Amino acid sequence: MIEIEGLRVERDGTPILHDLSLALPAGGITALIGPNGAGKSTLLLTLAGLIGPAAGQVRLNGDDLHALRPQARALRLAFLGQDQAQVSRLSVREMVGFGRWPHHRGRPGAVDRAAVVEALALFGLGELAGRSVSSLSGGQRQRTQIAMAHAQATPLVLLDEPLSALDPRYAREVMEALVAMAHDPAAPRSVVVVLHDLGMAARYADRVVAMKHGRLTAAGPRREVMRDAMLSELFDTGLKLREVEGADVVLPA
Repeated sequence: MIEIEGLRVERDGTPILHDLSLALPAGGITALIGPNGAGKSTLLLTLAGLIGPAAGQVRLNGDDLHALRPQARALRLAFLGQDQAQVSRLSVREMVGFGRWPHHRGRPGAVDRAAVVEALALFGLGELAGRSVSSLSGGQRQRTQIAMAHAQATPLVLLDEPLSALDPRYAREVMEALVAMAHDPAAPRSVVVVLHDLGMAARYADRVVAMKHGRLTAAGPRREVMRDAMLSELFDTGLKLREVEGADVVLPA
């Protein structure tokens, strides 16, 4: 469980997040939505322990997140940002295998190799495993990075716009893989993901956190949050949530 209490984050003295308080239960997919500049990525970086708060606290299962050592944090959360460094000489298998480093510390075993194989299969990368990362398309590299986060096998996974380089087919497949990961009966995980595609949030998220101008606008179960009036006010344009052929979609009002 993530508990955020009175969180304020500043950059160069400028407030980015304002007195944010929020509780996210364990398990499932939480989508962070809101217009550009809402503070979604800043919140995710703070949850990852990469930005320290000016005030307030973030607790992960009761522990102060920012008091954890990096090694302890790496066993409890995986983070994938928008700008990930590419190591072109690595193969896809080797890059995904980096997700296991916090567990084996340079001495991989059978469990680590099995986790890599599972991640490659889940994100449709089995046939690309021996390819150099530098030879991949943008979408393939994105899936490789998400697979690396999956292989890290942490209870919490934080993803910042993971669908940005993906075509509709792979975006759907990645979201379905994240749903399977979040609801795995053997080892469910909490997935917090920044999404600009409101249709994906409407279809796949269990919970939605809506933000604007660095403040919390609404938070809760998806259908309770993604109401027509809230969406229209959040994005300053007319929007409506409707069910089309059994799936929720967001349409212009």
